[in-house]
Amino acid sequence: METLEQIRDRILTRFPATHVAIVANPGAAAEHSLLLDAPSAREIALFLRDDATLRLDYCSNVTGIDWPEKEIIETAKTSVPDAAGGPPKVAETKTKRIQPGYLEAVYHLYSMALKHGPVVVRMRTGNRADQVTLPSFTPVWRACDFQEREIFDLYGIVFEGHPDLRRILMWDEFKDHPMRKDYVPPDDYEYEPTPHGDVLTKAQKHYPAVQEVGRIIPNPRPGTGKGIEPVR
Repeated sequence: METLEQIRDRILTRFPATHVAIVANPGAAAEHSLLLDAPSAREIALFLRDDATLRLDYCSNVTGIDWPEKEIIETAKTSVPDAAGGPPKVAETKTKRIQPGYLEAVYHLYSMALKHGPVVVRMRTGNRADQVTLPSFTPVWRACDFQEREIFDLYGIVFEGHPDLRRILMWDEFKDHPMRKDYVPPDDYEYEPTPHGDVLTKAQKHYPAVQEVGRIIPNPRPGTGKGIEPVR
């Protein structure tokens, strides 16, 4: 199989207006990847699938990644003349900058026809808030269907062109994305039918307890008429 550099160069020859970067993996596996521009990613995906040399006809897995914004400290060194006439001194200047957060979708591609791979490709969203749309690869590789739905559900990436984009693990009314690194789970657990232990303790903060026949039973949940009784 061609090297990742060769694949990148052929993509750039085929799509000269796009940008493709190699993202190095510092791990022992050294499984480096290609970062694709979202606007041309679907066309590139079709090229990777249909090119006679590559024939990457199978997507084995799709992974979501959350990269929150972080502070980057950069150090610059400059040579400063010594006031006493000695050798120059090295002065360090540190500057801070904020690297904006973003979400990623990472795809592992193989060729069943030519028995090679993986080729790892990834896309990044504009941010983690209101620019979270990426093109769906499901029309290219059918195996992406449920996996892109899982990423949509747990990370919040909206896959444009997906034939059936809806939650797959959480229920439809759920409002958040549990795999985000800043996700805070609720502590009222109103969906828990038999709360007990720590779950019951947290629930009681929201539904104050009342005395009834010598035992403590939390007040009914608003709008349900149902109380929460400890499981014995």
